[in-house]
Amino acid sequence: MSALKWQGWLVGLVTLAGLLVFAPLGLYVWASGGAAGEAAPRAAAEDVRVTGCRIDPASRRVVAAVTAAGRPQGPGAYVVTVEFRESADPVPGGRAAQALVKIPGVALGATEYGEAVGPVWPVATVPWCGVADAEFSPEP
Repeated sequence: MSALKWQGWLVGLVTLAGLLVFAPLGLYVWASGGAAGEAAPRAAAEDVRVTGCRIDPASRRVVAAVTAAGRPQGPGAYVVTVEFRESADPVPGGRAAQALVKIPGVALGATEYGEAVGPVWPVATVPWCGVADAEFSPEP
């Protein structure tokens, strides 16, 4: 065999080895949505949580304490949908009572509080309160 033919085989094998090494890396970067270092935007529901769930003794209404943490985009307001149920597991096909609470002026690194007032709760049942949805709108 001539030296030129060996060089052709060597170039082909090196190219194949390069594809086997770098193709999975390229597919990984493509499937992850871009280059490393790009932070995907967080859902607003990750920044809010229910910290308390109680029944107001005077009105028998459920009251949920909600906290919201600031976002890197800057100050803004949250509109949180709070759900009230008898258990943490939702009933298939059932509808839970919901209430909205607006938490304005949440700055980066700050935690703000709000209360959502729900329906009149039946006697001798313990309520469950949770975040059903949340939206963040930055302040201009």
